[in-house]
Amino acid sequence: MSKPTPISGFPEWTPAQRMIEQYVLDRIRDTFELYGFAPLETRAVEPLDQLLRKGETSKEVYLIRRLQADADADGPAGDDALGLHFDLTVPFARYVLENAGKLQFPFRRYQIQKVWRGERPQEGRYREFLQADIDIVDRDTLAPHHEAEMPLVIGDALRSLPIPPVRIQVNNRKICEGFYQGIGLTDPESALRAVDKLDKIGPAKVAELLAQTAGASEAQAKAVLSLAEISAPDASFADAVRALGVSDPMLDEGVEELVRVVETAAAHSPGLCVADLRIARGLDYYTGTVYETQMVGYERFGSICSGGRYDNLASAGATRFPGVGISIGVTRLLGLLFGAGALSVSRDVPTCVLVAVTSEEQRAASNRVAEALRSRGVPTEVSPSAAKFGKQIRYAERRGIPYVWFPGVDGAADEVKDIRSGEQAAAAAGEWTPPRADLRPLVS
Repeated sequence: MSKPTPISGFPEWTPAQRMIEQYVLDRIRDTFELYGFAPLETRAVEPLDQLLRKGETSKEVYLIRRLQADADADGPAGDDALGLHFDLTVPFARYVLENAGKLQFPFRRYQIQKVWRGERPQEGRYREFLQADIDIVDRDTLAPHHEAEMPLVIGDALRSLPIPPVRIQVNNRKICEGFYQGIGLTDPESALRAVDKLDKIGPAKVAELLAQTAGASEAQAKAVLSLAEISAPDASFADAVRALGVSDPMLDEGVEELVRVVETAAAHSPGLCVADLRIARGLDYYTGTVYETQMVGYERFGSICSGGRYDNLASAGATRFPGVGISIGVTRLLGLLFGAGALSVSRDVPTCVLVAVTSEEQRAASNRVAEALRSRGVPTEVSPSAAKFGKQIRYAERRGIPYVWFPGVDGAADEVKDIRSGEQAAAAAGEWTPPRADLRPLVS
């Protein structure tokens, strides 16, 4: 077999990095469950008509096709009509529709899964990546206070991790759409998509885009950019919006909802949220509060956690299931920190103790020691060979294993050695416990 060629955009972490990832996922999962979200996993594929019906995603969807598909298998249910999901919100909406009769509303779920998106790979952006989502959906109406709860959950989840501080930027699509209507723009969705590119192309290019795609006059484009410039860590943003002199019922409703989000977050965690009215989120299905989250010091890479309120993504006839959700880009977050060398783990293997083997004839005795330690929750492995003890100790050193256990011979007591300090003492496998800091690898 020839040497494999790496495929960009499909990260494969080292064992040490994977242990960090597992630690991060455990902490995120714990926080989600503390807030009452239940776990869910959906299939990896969805019908193309579902994947493509919302948002500008058609160029990013990976299709599913068998190498030798049956000609008569094509069609609505055939392989050619399936694609890998590009986020977890669309499959979740489909799941709610299919299982509405079995669910209790409001339904709170978390979902941690791989997703696939045909983007150009670059630092922090991948074609296969892991997301950790939470959503709350209800039948017909969803109370606005759920939108204010999202930043609290995400703030607690990210604060539990060994990562830089985060800042959640929040806006409300009703503010933008109401403002655009108030100044006479007839295509608010195109205006939103233009504003969403503000950080990438700058105000001058956005003004041109507003004229080209949303039909904005020079004065309207200037007003749109004035709204996007408003940012505040508290509810004072509302005064800045009103000072622009635009009146619209939807605008007023959006301001009221965003004030609630900012004030709720400030009471829970001062400094966590900032109202930033340039945040638009490009996906078309958002209808209310939208969120983007940046790590302090990594702002140039954009958001590592985003989401928003959606009212029309899940509907069946006259019944709607409005929701609000937010997603942590776990692979994106970790990729940025791994690239900066900002995360480390105390050892490269879970093993806490290596049980030495005196001779191959005595391997069974070493196995019994290992079983006794494992039964008490101590990660343990047995030496792969009965080499001289010095070589077995060096094997443990290379793998970062802190302790080597020496089974007693001819009635002598077992002994355990901390190979970092050199301290060695008699020990019994049914009683000995390592210090808590050594039991599992520590992430820092």
